[in-house]
Order: sequence, then structure tokens, then C-alpha cells
Amino acid sequence: MKVRRIIKLEVDVPGLGDRIKQAREARGRPVTQMAKEVGISRNYWYQLEAEAVLGGVAEETLRKIEEVLGVDLGVQFDD
Repeated sequence: MKVRRIIKLEVDVPGLGDRIKQAREARGRPVTQMAKEVGISRNYWYQLEAEAVLGGVAEETLRKIEEVLGVDLGVQFDD
């Protein structure tokens, strides 16, 4: 039998929403299109930019946003 331990690690990243917004505006692509590529709703994208997401954003979602925007948002975990 397998036993799994899930470790939850969160880091506070001040200004992340602004960085996402600036990168989006620099790309000049519609939010709806980018959100679809990431797999999130347009409303959720705007919540991320406003830093209004309760409980934080999943790292997997953040990495997809970076991929779609073609940027490194500088979020690191000290593993």
C-alpha cells in the first residue's frame, strides 16, 4: 500500500498581479484567448491581476500563465 503526504508550500509575491497585467498588455492579445490557453476563465484572469484570488493561485496555473505570456514572473520556491 502507498502512503502519500502532500506538502503545501505558499510564498507571498507582492506585485505579482501587476506583473501579470503588464506582461499581458505587452503581448497585446485578448484576455479571453490567453485565459482559454491557460485553462482558466476570463474573470479568474482579472482576479489574478487584481490579486483578489482567495487562497492563492496554483503553481501549475502560474507556470501556464508564464508560458502563454512568454515571460518568467520570478516566482521561486525555496525547496
